[in-house]
Amino acid sequence: MHRARVSTERAGLDDAGSAALEFILVGLVLLVPIVYLVVALGAIQGQALGVEAAARQLARTVAAAPDAATADARADRVLAAIVDEYGLDPDTIEVAVRCVDAAVACPSAGALISVTVTAQAALPLVPAVLDLDERTRVPVEATSVQKVSRFWVER
Repeated sequence: MHRARVSTERAGLDDAGSAALEFILVGLVLLVPIVYLVVALGAIQGQALGVEAAARQLARTVAAAPDAATADARADRVLAAIVDEYGLDPDTIEVAVRCVDAAVACPSAGALISVTVTAQAALPLVPAVLDLDERTRVPVEATSVQKVSRFWVER
């Protein structure tokens, strides 16, 4: 009997210190994906905020402009500033401008103008191997509607 107790005590001595190692290992295995998820969601949210700001400001810029030429020039400057401020990829940005009311010429005084901006948000730490960085991009889109100024002039 005494011998069985000794072997049990030796078995307990063999596991000494492994709980801390297991805790660290399991902690890292669980912590790394959670940290990556938080960073990736932050990157996507930043791009979404940039696209939303672009749609809103472009709609306001076009709607407040006195004519089409001025609207185009101002919209280009506003889009360049927002791309620079939010770090958007200019190659992935698409802007669509249309009038909500199809019966009215677009754009014209008093018409409702809709601006939709779409972009692709890149996930962090994704390598360019096998085109993974392009395949894992997340599309973000925002739309804003604004009434065109009643002082709009067609030239």
